[in-house]
Amino acid sequence: PLIFHKTGSDEKTIRGAIDQAAAVGFEMVIMTFGSGFNFESRDPTYLARYKALADYGRSKGVALGGYSLLASRGAGTAAENTQGAKPMYGVMPCLGAQWGRDYLAQIKRFCAEAGLSVLEHDGSYPGDRCAATNHPHHRGLADSQWVMWQSILDLYKWCRAEGVYLNIPDWYFLGGANKCGMGYRETNWSLPRAEQELIERQNIFDGTWQKTPSMGWMFVPLSQYHGGGAAATIEPLHEHLDHYEARLANLLGAGVQACYRGPRLFDTDETKAMVQKWVTFYKAHREVLHGDLIHLRRANGQDWDGILHVNPQGREKGLAFFYNPLTEPIT
Repeated sequence: PLIFHKTGSDEKTIRGAIDQAAAVGFEMVIMTFGSGFNFESRDPTYLARYKALADYGRSKGVALGGYSLLASRGAGTAAENTQGAKPMYGVMPCLGAQWGRDYLAQIKRFCAEAGLSVLEHDGSYPGDRCAATNHPHHRGLADSQWVMWQSILDLYKWCRAEGVYLNIPDWYFLGGANKCGMGYRETNWSLPRAEQELIERQNIFDGTWQKTPSMGWMFVPLSQYHGGGAAATIEPLHEHLDHYEARLANLLGAGVQACYRGPRLFDTDETKAMVQKWVTFYKAHREVLHGDLIHLRRANGQDWDGILHVNPQGREKGLAFFYNPLTEPIT
C-alpha cells in the first residue's frame, strides 16, 4: 500500500491528510514518529477521537494507524528494563517485566477500541536478553530471549488476525510482518536532494536480492528529517517538483513503498496531478511491480542504471525500468 507518514497529530490536519491521501490514491496514513501521537494513552476521550478519525479514514478508503517506539526507550521504571546484558540500542524494556506486558496489551487495546488498521513498531525485538530474576514473566537470563520473542510474536499474530498492517524494522515475516526496512542509513535523508535520488536507487538495488521490492520500505523527507535544512527537503513541494517526481519514479518504478513523511502530499494542483500520475502508473502495473526483480545495473551517477521486474504467472510478464542520470539523452 501507498503510505503517507503524517507529521502532526491534531484532528483537523489528520482529516486533511486523509482527504489528500484519498484524492491522489494513497491507501494508508500513519501518524509518524515525532507527530505527538501517543499509542500509550489510556484516556477514553483520546481513544474516541482516534476512533472517529479511523472511521473517517475508512469512509474514504484510507487506513489509519500510528507509530510506537519500543527499543531504545525506557520502561516505567529502570528496574523493568533489561538487566545484566548490554542492550543493542542503549536501553530496552524487558517484555518479561510487567510494564512490558502492559505495554503490549495497550497496543492491542488501542488498535481494537480506536479501530486503527496500521501499527508501525520501531525496534520491536533486537535480540536483547535480561538477567533479572524478579520479573514475573521470565525466570532469568537463560529464558529471556525466548520469552520476549514469544510475547512480541503474540502481539503480531493478534494484529494480523484483526487486520492490522505491520510496518516493522525487524525480520518478522513468518510472524505476520508486512514490511521491514529496505536497508539504508537514516542520515542519508539529510544529504542534498540530488544525492538522495542516487542513493535511493542504490539502496533498492542492494536491498532486493533476498526480498521482493514490496517487502522493504524506503523514506522520503517531504519535510526535514534529521537535518540538512532546505537543501535536503522537498517542501515547499511545488518548488521542487522535478525532484519530487524523480523520487516517485525511483520508488514506484521499482515497486517499492516509502514513508512519505511531511505535513502534506501536495500543495498545488500541479503537484497533485504529478503525484496522481505516478500513483496511476503504479496501480496499473502493480502485479508485475511486486514480482521478482532482475538486477541490470547498479546506480553510480555516471551512466544508466536499471531493473527488470518479472512475473511469469501474471497478466504482464515483465516491466523494465531505466534511469538516465546524465544531462543528455542516451540510447
